[in-house]
Amino acid sequence: MKVCIGLSGGVDSSVAALLLKQAGYDVFALFMQNWHDTTGTLHGDCEWEEDRFVAELVARKIGIPFYFVDLSKEYRQRVVDYMFDEYSKGRTPNPDVLCNREIKFDAFLKTAEKLGAEMVATGHYCRKETALDADGNEIMGKDGKPVYRILAGSDPNKDQSYFLCQLTQEQLSKAMFPIGDIIKPEVRRIAKEADLPSAEKKDSQGICFVGKVDLPTFLQQQLKSVTGNVVEVFDPFYEASEQYAWLKETLQGLLKDGAGEVNMVTSYISEDKGMVTDPGIINDWDQEKMAQLSDEDWLRLSMPVRHGSIKFETETYRSGKKHVRKTRYKENPFGKIVGEHVGAQFYTIGQRKGLNIGGHQDSIFVIETDIENNIIYVGEGHRHKGLSRSVLRVAPEEIHWIREDLEMRIGEIRRQRVRIRYRQPLQEATLIRRENGLYIIFDTPQRGITPGQFAVWYTADDEMTGSGVI
Repeated sequence: MKVCIGLSGGVDSSVAALLLKQAGYDVFALFMQNWHDTTGTLHGDCEWEEDRFVAELVARKIGIPFYFVDLSKEYRQRVVDYMFDEYSKGRTPNPDVLCNREIKFDAFLKTAEKLGAEMVATGHYCRKETALDADGNEIMGKDGKPVYRILAGSDPNKDQSYFLCQLTQEQLSKAMFPIGDIIKPEVRRIAKEADLPSAEKKDSQGICFVGKVDLPTFLQQQLKSVTGNVVEVFDPFYEASEQYAWLKETLQGLLKDGAGEVNMVTSYISEDKGMVTDPGIINDWDQEKMAQLSDEDWLRLSMPVRHGSIKFETETYRSGKKHVRKTRYKENPFGKIVGEHVGAQFYTIGQRKGLNIGGHQDSIFVIETDIENNIIYVGEGHRHKGLSRSVLRVAPEEIHWIREDLEMRIGEIRRQRVRIRYRQPLQEATLIRRENGLYIIFDTPQRGITPGQFAVWYTADDEMTGSGVI
């Protein structure tokens, strides 16, 4: 079988190529260039010229043909333009997910097929299997072809299945993941023993094929920078918020009888390196009560609390010996203007870096971006009420089933494990399919649920069955 390996110059794809060659496949390498513009990129990260040079050395070392393709036009149209459009709407896209769906397993795959490839392999840490029924027979799709499963990689610290959450069965049928059942240290060991030129190469970071970027600078290529206010929201706002009170009352009503008081705030301290500490009180939801809620109730449950009702009035006062007349904002128990930003579209929910706001004991997080009025709302601390939500919605047109045979029916309720960002530990949750979307209610509130990102759901045995844009 002729297999094309997407050789990036990194150690993962290099070892994938080596393993395919050792397994007896007719392998050739294809390196793709997807980006030319260095505006906003941090010098020295993911420079494609160096990557190509290393990839070519690896191919030569392994003894496989090496080809090059420029897909920068397709990448800009189908990934980067999408990024700019999403950010302009105040949403936070995931370009790596789009890159896999639109480039690696579409434009790149078609190029590989023109060169004679029957399959395309990548260095992703995930696994692929043929789906079997209870009797051990292959499950066949509506097209009469086998149905494939995609599972988390064996290395829990490097599982990259999240980035493949938008693949179709047709794309999966042509995909191979040679290192999916290997842990990263073993990949490094194999590369070092084989004396591959990429053995000590650091993992790439940042945007897929663009590299590590200064995001505001990168986005300013297309999006205008406009100064606006940063408003810190205080706890009394939620005590007076009608929406927050309704959310709490409704979620309380979904708990099983005798379950205690509903938990509205996550107890996460850190998600660095995929670690999460102290999940806090786990909400024990009652599925029968869930089924009784209307579509409108579920829609409202999925809506975040908005902070636009916080207004600031000015007052004049006399200052100094000469009693100079000055203007200041009146104190507001609900919030305070604490700084300025360069454009609300450049920030994302949950962000804490780049805000340049001092004078606080704990970290400051973005809790809302108001694009229309160019205001950023922030809150202090991991347990700020505005940072946590329990319910999210995926619009009907955004629901994607990797396993179409497992698609949920309208009205169906299903237990799954869900993640809303790469490397987040899987979270216990309940999925509810309604006419107006798919709703996910988590057992513990989630910090920084971000519109535009992908929610991805898995079965208990680590199979990724579907995804959708939040």
